[in-house]
Amino acid sequence: MRFAGVGLVMLAAICWGISGGIADILMTRGWDPIVISFYRGAVGFICFFAWFLFRFRQNWFASARLYIWSLLAGVGVAGNFTFYFLSIQASSVAVAATLMYTAPVFVLLISFLLRIERSTWFKWGCISGVLMGIVLLTGAYNTDSISVSFLGAAAGLTAGLSYALFIFGFKNASSIGKPQTSLTIAFFSFCLILFLFTDKGETAAVVTSSDIGWFLLLGIVGAGISFIFYVMGIRRTTPATASMVAMVEPVTASLFGVLLIGDHLSIMQLLGMLLILFTVTVLSVKQSD
Repeated sequence: MRFAGVGLVMLAAICWGISGGIADILMTRGWDPIVISFYRGAVGFICFFAWFLFRFRQNWFASARLYIWSLLAGVGVAGNFTFYFLSIQASSVAVAATLMYTAPVFVLLISFLLRIERSTWFKWGCISGVLMGIVLLTGAYNTDSISVSFLGAAAGLTAGLSYALFIFGFKNASSIGKPQTSLTIAFFSFCLILFLFTDKGETAAVVTSSDIGWFLLLGIVGAGISFIFYVMGIRRTTPATASMVAMVEPVTASLFGVLLIGDHLSIMQLLGMLLILFTVTVLSVKQSD
């Protein structure tokens, strides 16, 4: 069952990586990142709400704890998307991605403090391997080609903390009620929060644009399908393991860029990709044992 949980989280991360490539296509066409994020969550919310209504009586569950954890998960997703884009604007994609993927460190520290998990050298080794792979993959080690501002660093770390928040939010919500309920509540709060920050004119223009198909695909793959996999998977594994396995996302995004957008990977980037995949594979095998 643990291996099934790891597999589902990995499928979710692959979908997130693909959605990153789709978002990159939309940004090159001039769309605002916050508008792209809003539609990603809004289309996902429609999918989850339809799933929730399909079996309303079975899915309806009145619990204050379920609502609170689901709302916190939604806040975490909104914060993760928003601060990630702010970090990109203030520094660079390499720095933003590297700082956001420090989330496993935050998750593991919180898990130790709350006594959800025991601290082991194996877990710290996995985190170190993943972070080293992210640095190599994003090129953040090259200090000559990147610039880091205080705002960029702060926003990137806050994106990582937000990532940790939605992991714990979904973990606790899914242990109380049905995934349909927790996802619907979480993404409803996500839409309300991001709507406050979107350009209303550009948001309305999406509906009649020729790129509407890309926005729908982004929402279905990047939220509708991926978060169903994620919530079902995190019920079968620990928060720290889920956060580390989800690091296959940047690998998928990089492969998407190579295969469909025409990007090129250096030797260092390939080494980083292999290091991430190796670490996640070792962790998956350990979990299944």
